[in-house]
This record gives sequence, structure tokens and C-alpha cells, in this order.
Amino acid sequence: EQQHIAIKNINVGGGLGIDYNNPEERPIADFTQYFNTYNKHLKLRDGQQVHFELGRSIVAQMGTLISRALYVKQGTYKKFCIIDAGMTDLIRPALYQASHSIENLSSKETEDVYDVVGPICESSDVFDKDVKLNKVHRGDLIALRSAGAYGEIMACQYNCRPLPKGFTTEDII
Repeated sequence: EQQHIAIKNINVGGGLGIDYNNPEERPIADFTQYFNTYNKHLKLRDGQQVHFELGRSIVAQMGTLISRALYVKQGTYKKFCIIDAGMTDLIRPALYQASHSIENLSSKETEDVYDVVGPICESSDVFDKDVKLNKVHRGDLIALRSAGAYGEIMACQYNCRPLPKGFTTEDII
């Protein structure tokens, strides 16, 4: 006001994260608490509007990357579950070591510990390390959860890989 600048739009950005490791526990952010905080502490002047960017908190849990186990490899110290999806399909783990919940949709056997990796010839093609999964066999379906916000949109064709196919369903896997 002292500088005679009238601010019409206040963009408070995102701020509503999601639980990537346990998506079933809190699948949707607590919007009520979030908006009540702004309502309580932010006093708008006449003509001002508040804008929120809620993208990830809404769409992240709506996407799951489904992949197949190509191989299970016993290393010197660990087991590797090599899947047909790679960092080209979900780059967040390779780009900034983001963690996504991973589960074996095909097995009910006892759990074992794996490093879940992709088939791309890059040492960074790693989805997660020391993941407890029901015993993995070649051909098992492996789900990488919470991929709706940054999965398909950040996918690329590096190393001549095709873009992942997207499917829509109302059935929950």
C-alpha cells in the first residue's frame, strides 16, 4: 500500500504433499485443514483473490505404473528385480531419489528384499533399494504407486524406448 501497488492475485502455490510410501493410509490430502489455515491467517483486501496449485495432491494417487518382472538376479550381496519399466517411464526416483510404494500384484508368497531396477543401461535406472516384496518371479506384475502426477508427463524416449501407454479404468487394482 505504501508503494501504491495493488496486489490482485495471491498465488500460494502447492504445499499439499502426498504420502508416496503409504498411499493407502492417506490417499487424499486434508484439504479442510489446509484451507482453514489460510482462511484463519490470510486477510484479503477488496478485489483480491487467492489461487492454489493443488495438482499433485489431487492426481498423484490416480496413476500407477504397472510393469512386468523381466528377471530376478541374485547378486553377491543382494537380489535385483529387473522390470520392463525404466527411468524413461517414471524418472522421479532416478532424477532426485524420490520414493514410490512398490508392490508385487502377482504373488502371495513370503516377502523377500530386492533392489527394483529398470532395464536401461544407466546406473541411475533404480526405482528403489531394499524393497520388501512378495517373492518375485519372471512375468509378475509390479506396481509403482502414486505415479499420476509426474509419471506420464515426464516420460521420455531416451535410448529409443517407446513412451508408456496410458489406460483409464474405474476398477481399482
